[in-house]
Amino acid sequence: GSGVMSSLRSHARVIRVLWVIGLGLTIAGTFALMERLRVGHSMARRQRWTSWFMARLTAALPFRVTVSGTLPAQPALWVSNHVSWTDIPLLGRLAPLSFLSKAEVRTWPVAGWLALKAGTLFIRRGSGDSKLIQKQMGQHLQGHHSLVIFPEGTTTDGTRLRTFHGRLLSSAIETGTPVQPVAIRYVRDGKPDHIAPFIGDDDLLSHLRRLFANEVSDVHIQLLEPIASHGKERAALAFEAQAAVQTALFGEVAQPAELRSSTARAA
Repeated sequence: GSGVMSSLRSHARVIRVLWVIGLGLTIAGTFALMERLRVGHSMARRQRWTSWFMARLTAALPFRVTVSGTLPAQPALWVSNHVSWTDIPLLGRLAPLSFLSKAEVRTWPVAGWLALKAGTLFIRRGSGDSKLIQKQMGQHLQGHHSLVIFPEGTTTDGTRLRTFHGRLLSSAIETGTPVQPVAIRYVRDGKPDHIAPFIGDDDLLSHLRRLFANEVSDVHIQLLEPIASHGKERAALAFEAQAAVQTALFGEVAQPAELRSSTARAA
C-alpha cells in the first residue's frame, strides 16, 4: 500500500543523494588527477565546480530554500550559525566559497576526501596550529577567495546560538576583509525543525533516511549586513556578528554574560 510506496520513494531519494555524492567524488578525482599532472589547477575553478556540485546536492535534499539579503560583491569571511552538514551545500551553492572545518572531518570516509578536494581548510581545535591556520586563512582571503567559518565551533539544534569564537576572525581583521554574517533557519510546520539538525554521533546515512522519511521542510538563509572588520578587536567583531545572527534568528539580542548577571543582580 501507500506505506510501501512512500518507503520506496524515500529510498529512491536517498539513492539520488548518494548518486550526487558519487558524482562529486568523480569531480574531486578529476581535480586530484589535474593536480598531479599540474594542469589547470586554480582555486577559482575549484570553487566554481564545487558550487555547481553543491547546487546539485541541495536540489537532491528535501528542502524548500528561501534566500534573503544580497550576496557580497567582494570576497568576504562568511560567518554562519551551524545546524547540520547540509548547511555546507546550502551555502556553497550561493557563491564560490571555501569552508573551514574541524580536523576530524578530514578522516571521515568519502566526505573527508571530498572536503579536501573542494579546497577546505582544516583546523585542529585548541592546538598550536592556530598560527598556521590564521596564515592559511589570510592567504585565502588575500587571494580574493571567500571563506565560510562556523564560529560556534559545533552544530546546535537550531533553537539557540552558542558563543562565536573570535580567534578565527583575526584573519579578516588583518586582511581588511569584511565579515558577512549569515543566519540559517530550518523550519518544519512553523517551528524549528527537529529532524534537520546533525548532532553528536549522527551518521550520514541515518540522517538522510530520517530527512527523507518526512515531508519537505523549509530552510531560510539570511545574508545580513556586511560588517567592516578593519581596525576592530576580534572579540568585539565576533560579538557584533553573533548579535546580528541572533537578531535574525530569534529577534532579540542576548547581552554579554557579564551584563546579564549584573542586571539579574539589580533585579
